[in-house]
Amino acid sequence: MKAKDIMEPVRDSLSTDTTLKETVNLMQVARRNESKVGVKGMIVLDDKGNLAGIVSIKDILKAIIPSYMSLMELGDFTWDGMLEEMARKVAGKEVKDIMTREVITVDEDIPLMGCADLVVKHNLQRIPVLNKDGKVIGIVYVRDLYYAIVKALLEKDGK
Repeated sequence: MKAKDIMEPVRDSLSTDTTLKETVNLMQVARRNESKVGVKGMIVLDDKGNLAGIVSIKDILKAIIPSYMSLMELGDFTWDGMLEEMARKVAGKEVKDIMTREVITVDEDIPLMGCADLVVKHNLQRIPVLNKDGKVIGIVYVRDLYYAIVKALLEKDGK
């Protein structure tokens, strides 16, 4: 099987000027398969529809947590409510300022072993899938690879 056989088609994406507040809202209502369950990351497309980056929950957390602070510097009492306060302060920040720009992608015809190798080597949760024109057509999630493994292991007599 190949990436195109298990990928989920791209239904939702962000633009580079989407705000963090809009991003969080879109991630909550984004579709996976045919149900609305929310997602933990979304692709970001430029104005020409090309992949510009990806935004994940970790990117959002990095935008909220001030890099100059550490738990070692402040007492526990000063951290109470700080996450919520910092989240409100960065609500208007644009996706282009927080997204991961160097995104590992795969061609739609790559075998699943190639996807699995990238997931393991780079600790990925999702891999955008590109068509021959370099446009994002889907995403392979780590769980999709797991389901392919489950299917292979549970098939009777390898069929």
